[in-house]
Amino acid sequence: MGVLPWVWWYGLRRHTAYPFGSLTESLTNTAFGFMRAYVLLALWEVRPSLGGYKAADAATFCFVTQALIGPVQIFGGMDLTERIRNGDIAIDMHRPVGLQGWWLADDLGRAAGSLLLRAGPPLLAGALVFPFRWPGPQALAAFAVALVLAAVVGFALRYLAAMGMFWLHDDRGLNAVTFVMSVFFSGMILPLVVFPGWLGEAARALPWSAQIQVPADVFLGRYTGAALPGALAFQAAWAVALLGAGALVTRAARRRLVIHGG
Repeated sequence: MGVLPWVWWYGLRRHTAYPFGSLTESLTNTAFGFMRAYVLLALWEVRPSLGGYKAADAATFCFVTQALIGPVQIFGGMDLTERIRNGDIAIDMHRPVGLQGWWLADDLGRAAGSLLLRAGPPLLAGALVFPFRWPGPQALAAFAVALVLAAVVGFALRYLAAMGMFWLHDDRGLNAVTFVMSVFFSGMILPLVVFPGWLGEAARALPWSAQIQVPADVFLGRYTGAALPGALAFQAAWAVALLGAGALVTRAARRRLVIHGG
C-alpha cells in the first residue's frame, strides 16, 4: 500500500476521534436546516414551480445541502494555512510525496469522517418532518460519485486559497472573499435554479456549483439520460482544472518559500 491511502486513513481517524463534537455540529446543521426549510417552503408557497422545483424538492434540497456542509467544507478553512504561517510547511515539502496529493488524501479522509458523523441527522430530521424525496438506486449511486467530486472541488478551491498565504502572509481578506463566493454561488443560501437570467447561468457554470447545487440535483434525480454523466463530467472538469492550477501554484510556492525571514 502506498503512502496516500495511509494519509487518508489517518485523516479519517483524526476527524472521527471526537464523535460527540461532530454530533453537536450535526445538530446545529439540523437546526439551521429547519429555519432554511421554512423560508424556502414559504417562497415555494408563493411560487409553487419556481426554478422547476416543487415544494418537496425545495425541502429535500435544504436538508441535503445541510448534510453536505461538513463533507464539502463549504465554509472553508484548512490546517495548511497555519503551517504556511509558522514555517512548518518546509517539513511538508520535504516529504516523499507531493504536497497537494498529501493534503488531498488527508482532506478526503476528513470528508469521509464528516459524512459518517454529520450527514445523517439533517437528512433523517428533514425526512421525518418535511415532504422529502429519496433518490432511487441509480440516483443514489450517481450521488455517491457526485459527492466525491464535490469534495475534491471543495478541497481544490480551499487549497488555492491557502496557498495564497505564500504571497499575502495573511489569509483573512482572501478567506472573506472566498467565503462569500462559496456560500452565494454554491447554492448554499438559495438553490441556483432561482437565480434569474445571466446571473443564474453564470452561477451554474462556476466551480462552486459543483460543490452543492450539482450533487443536490443529482440526489433529486433532476438529471436524466445523457444529462447525468454530463453533470458528473462538469464536476470532474472543474476538479481537474483546479487541481492543475494547484499544482502550478505549488511549484511557484517552492520558489517563494521563506522561513523565519531566511
